[in-house]
Amino acid sequence: EVQLQASGGGLVQAGGSLRISCAGSGFTFDDYAIGWFRQVSGKGREGREGVACVSRGGGRTYHADSVKGRFTISTDNAKNTVFLQMDNLKPEDTAVYYCAASSMNIETLGSLRWTPWSYDYWGQGTHVTVSS
Repeated sequence: EVQLQASGGGLVQAGGSLRISCAGSGFTFDDYAIGWFRQVSGKGREGREGVACVSRGGGRTYHADSVKGRFTISTDNAKNTVFLQMDNLKPEDTAVYYCAASSMNIETLGSLRWTPWSYDYWGQGTHVTVSS
């Protein structure tokens, strides 16, 4: 069974940094791409916004325009863990951050790599709050 566990969220001041982690089990990175999504308080699951993702095997990374230059996705294949390094955080980054796994080759999906419906498995999420 594919399982994902996000951790590392917390409260930070604007301009600060935070690194959150996604630990996976029951799968191999060779077969599943990993994406980070965020959901603002008061919005449903369909409101989850794609933030960053990495193709299966860790071959290629993608970052949403809203976070490019500030956030960086990376992998530690030996530990079956994906990270999201968040720098220069802004209040609008406040959200619950979820990691998700997709069996698709997101390198060929185009814009669909940013949609929650392209991902099969989801973790519980970790809260990130950025104060002004």
